[in-house]
Amino acid sequence: MALVPGLQGVSLAQAQDLAPEPPAAELSPVPSASPVPVPLAPEVLGNRPLSDPTVLPPAATQLQPDLQPLASPPSLALPIRPAQVKIQQLRPLGLRDVETLAEANNPSLKAVASQVDQAQSNLRAQISAWYPNINLSTGNTFPGLTNSSRFRFDADAGPLLPSTSRTKGRTIGAAMSIGINWDLINPQRVPQIAAARDQFEQAQNQYLIALRDLRLQAAQNYFNLQLADEGVRIGQESVRASLVSLKDARARFQAGVSTKLEVLQAETQLARDQQLLTNSLAEQSISRRALASLLDLPQNVTPTAKEPARVVGTWMPSLQESIVAAYAFREELDQIILQISIANSNANAAIGAVQPFLTIVNNFGWDRSNGQTGVPEDRSINMGSYTYGFDNSFGLNLSWNLFDGGRAAAQFRQQKQAAEEQRFTFADRRDQIRLEVETSFYQLLQNNRDITTTSRAVISSREALRLARLRFQAGVTTQREVVDSQRDLTQAEVSYARAVTDYNRRLAELRRRTGLDQVAFCQPPSLPSVKPASDPTTQIPIEPQPLMPACQAVLRAPDGRGPLSP
Repeated sequence: MALVPGLQGVSLAQAQDLAPEPPAAELSPVPSASPVPVPLAPEVLGNRPLSDPTVLPPAATQLQPDLQPLASPPSLALPIRPAQVKIQQLRPLGLRDVETLAEANNPSLKAVASQVDQAQSNLRAQISAWYPNINLSTGNTFPGLTNSSRFRFDADAGPLLPSTSRTKGRTIGAAMSIGINWDLINPQRVPQIAAARDQFEQAQNQYLIALRDLRLQAAQNYFNLQLADEGVRIGQESVRASLVSLKDARARFQAGVSTKLEVLQAETQLARDQQLLTNSLAEQSISRRALASLLDLPQNVTPTAKEPARVVGTWMPSLQESIVAAYAFREELDQIILQISIANSNANAAIGAVQPFLTIVNNFGWDRSNGQTGVPEDRSINMGSYTYGFDNSFGLNLSWNLFDGGRAAAQFRQQKQAAEEQRFTFADRRDQIRLEVETSFYQLLQNNRDITTTSRAVISSREALRLARLRFQAGVTTQREVVDSQRDLTQAEVSYARAVTDYNRRLAELRRRTGLDQVAFCQPPSLPSVKPASDPTTQIPIEPQPLMPACQAVLRAPDGRGPLSP
């Protein structure tokens, strides 16, 4: 808690309360927080905003010929043999290739696209309420065979000898009816269609949101892979420098001008750099597989970064322009307004349950039968004797739920309260969007300064290491200075690589969070086509797989005893 000088133990807020009020003449008018009136979102976006796919470049649906072998496997494919998941190809990819593969292969984006189709089908189903329903029914006779038996008992013949008779009959016939129902008045029809339409717009907006998020995630995963590659390069350079230092320390120790302590210090630094290289290799492998999972590549392919880590470009819009663009282009705000419209439509549909329904009804029936009844012991059917008939009824059907115990009114209030809740959600999401843009913008400025400072640190650390080695070879310094200079160079290079990666991440975040693509891309550096040859005497020892088991490695020591042995 901040304290005011001279008032120990009193907080800043308490000190302001204790301070005397200035005279009225010294009070300055407080400027208005909102000098320009801010319009309401429905006035800007509309009560039911439509999705606008033109504000975002469409997703790639087909791969280029050189990327066709990297098409995603079937969705239900499941490997069952180790050879089917063994990595057989390392495929270098650029940032554009990664974005294209993500848009064409990513299963999550395909699932969201399927949800758009589902919402469109649901909208078409709700629109069908404007059309009449025609039903065809045949009952149980289409055709049907009927066997009948009738018994007659005559009690007047006497109590001892009652009179009985039996008649049988068989008929075959068919009957059907056609019913036509058409709602003239349906209070729930319009709000249900409106809600389905808003849900369809929400699904389209959700697809645009998923596409923006996917492009951001693909760029960030690619930048992570570039950072891991830089970590491997830095680790290799550190190990190579440690091998040179160890070689010099051993030569001086054998010449009798150095002590065993300097050799041990060089060996310790070499072990530390080897550990850095091991960690970087693990991070590189994990970053590659994370990118492969996002791109849904074939099981035997692992992507690699074709482009080195470098600054992508410069963000051109100002902070204020970025915030306003985020408000205009972010589909999340449209989603909330559409949710308000859906809640209002559901409220109208709920109250419509207690309003009158008027339906046109037309039923047409037809039947025909062949056969006879009442003939004793005659089981034949006379097809020449038949009867048929038809009927048609037309009218209006009125349905009105006069009392439902207050259910419809309660559901109406519930949906209106849900709409009010979404208004609060809109305010919260609006504040979050601005905070996200401001955070990315300020962090971008920070990373820009970090690139400048860390680049100077790398240059000065390299020169310091060179001078330390010369001083050590001349015998005017110790191995400790060389080790410290080398560690400073490694840390400076790691910091520079992270600053570049963080800068690119913030740039990608601003493009995602504002909807703008106003980036002044940097000119790619001119690199030689031939890789410079390394010193064969300082090859970096990386033990191949399988590695030594950890239980054996922890007990291994130069003197044959464990590191914890006395």
